[in-house]
Amino acid sequence: MSTSRGLAALILIFFASNLLADYLYKDEITANRKFKEDVEILGKELHDKTGIAVRLVMLKKLPKGMSIVEYEKELASKFDEPTVLLTFSELDQKVDILAKPHSLYQYFDKKQILSPVASYVQSLFMALFFSHSWKEFKETVSDYGGTIIPLLAQKAKKGEEAQKYATAMFNGYADVVGQIAQAKGVKLEHAVGDANQKAILAIKVLFYGFILYAIILYFKRRFFSKRQENDA
Repeated sequence: MSTSRGLAALILIFFASNLLADYLYKDEITANRKFKEDVEILGKELHDKTGIAVRLVMLKKLPKGMSIVEYEKELASKFDEPTVLLTFSELDQKVDILAKPHSLYQYFDKKQILSPVASYVQSLFMALFFSHSWKEFKETVSDYGGTIIPLLAQKAKKGEEAQKYATAMFNGYADVVGQIAQAKGVKLEHAVGDANQKAILAIKVLFYGFILYAIILYFKRRFFSKRQENDA
């Protein structure tokens, strides 16, 4: 009797673990239980209320000879329901979002989510200093609001790389889910909201601090140079 109960418990645990892997579809990187739970809770609520499944895929490396888009298309073919795949490959340093069917793109801003720039001030600064034409300036200045790449670009302490990836990808996952929910007119009880923007805010503070320091340094050098000329 005890053996049968033990076997039944193992079967129950096995199926439960599989049921809890619907939205963090694959994770070869973090092994973070809290990360998995947060993704599953948020993904399940969106799916229950909209019928759209947003699945996060965390790969160590893409299959040989396959691009991230090719990988996503192959994976998406396995799902009959409306699906959005947010995919990250650590060693390839690639991030992408693929929606099936294509009409799902109307519910979220892929370009904004995957922008390498976090804020408008950053995009304006880059546009002013690096654009070579008016067209390029307009494109650069309008490309901001990224919720993944600015975090991935931050240097992590040794041994904390997996946590950085988890933070960045959950930030992007929450952004995708939140935008879809808003577009569909549904309210999520487990929505991350402004709390998850703290990481992005830290990047903005660092950037603004760097700009402020550069401005102060510039004027100090001009003042010092002018003073030297007057003394001469």
